[in-house]
Amino acid sequence: MTIKNFAFHPAALTVKAGTTVTWTNQDPEPHTVTSQGQGPLRSATLASGARYPYKFATPGTYKYQCSIHPFMTATVTVTQ
Repeated sequence: MTIKNFAFHPAALTVKAGTTVTWTNQDPEPHTVTSQGQGPLRSATLASGARYPYKFATPGTYKYQCSIHPFMTATVTVTQ
């Protein structure tokens, strides 16, 4: 997953349970990967070039955003 031009790419991703997804910030601005509401995604602030890996163990739909720029949203769907 990339963070570029103030957006998550791809905006919707489907993976199998047990998959580790890694976000890489390719913008010059800092961003976060933060679950919307309750959820497991809670990255630190990612400077340009920084990465955040997360292993999705449980099936479900995970909506997230950048807590600095809340208009940046995306979803990871985890299947069995």
